[in-house]
Amino acid sequence: MAQAWKCSGLRWSADGPVLLWDGGRCTALTWGKRVAFGVADGGVRRCVGARGHACPAGAVVPARSTGARCEECARLDRAHSVAADTLADDPRPYHVYLAWFGPGMVKVGITAEERGSARLLEQGAVCFSWLGVGPLMAARRTEELLRAALRVPDRIPYAEKRAVRAGLPEASADRAAEISELHARAVALPAWPESLVREPLRVVDHVDVFGLAGVPGAVGEVSELVAGGVVSGELVAVAGLDLHLATGGGVAVLDTRLMTGWGLVPAPGDELTVPVREFRGAVGVQDGLF
Repeated sequence: MAQAWKCSGLRWSADGPVLLWDGGRCTALTWGKRVAFGVADGGVRRCVGARGHACPAGAVVPARSTGARCEECARLDRAHSVAADTLADDPRPYHVYLAWFGPGMVKVGITAEERGSARLLEQGAVCFSWLGVGPLMAARRTEELLRAALRVPDRIPYAEKRAVRAGLPEASADRAAEISELHARAVALPAWPESLVREPLRVVDHVDVFGLAGVPGAVGEVSELVAGGVVSGELVAVAGLDLHLATGGGVAVLDTRLMTGWGLVPAPGDELTVPVREFRGAVGVQDGLF
């Protein structure tokens, strides 16, 4: 029986995206690479635990869950979390940013300054610009200010980001236009917190980093993995946590968060036998799994 691997997620490194595996191994993701794996027959998806600890119940979790955690582990994972507003005394400086994912899709967010642009890469931001930097609570107040005064959201669902990638403007100036206009309005707001230092507009574009230039639009997304199912395709782009795979039926997007919690095994061939949701309007011991 082939060795089963457990994926622990995708990370953006200085050299590009890598898949992480339990036990510390990683797989570099490069364009043109064949990504192929199967879900072990008869397998179930189990909770991945929280904060480095295994789930004490070994709970089974839904195949469509992107968190891959049971309710108890999900609560533990979000405890003392900046994202969940339960860590108000973090002394680190934070960046406030504007991120653009497609026409009409701009959000405001914050990230620890020490993380650089990693958070923007993870979110699949097509382009972004910093707005300011300062203490956590000042960054939070600025985020709230933009939501209230300029109606800028702080969340955009992944499904909406995926659906618009096929229609991105070709010119980088066009992709930067909405952020540029919103940046000017944001820094001019009179209620800007004094402890947050404004930063000039510098739009960073990720189209080439993600490999999206010239890539055919995706026809759909993998909705879940299933026991005995196979995912196989040529990697043509990686945007955020999504793999864009060229298959016989067109490009399909796989959210790598759906891989966690499963036992995965090598799979030959070029089949895609897991459920795919079409986008509206679209058509021995191994060194690694692939």
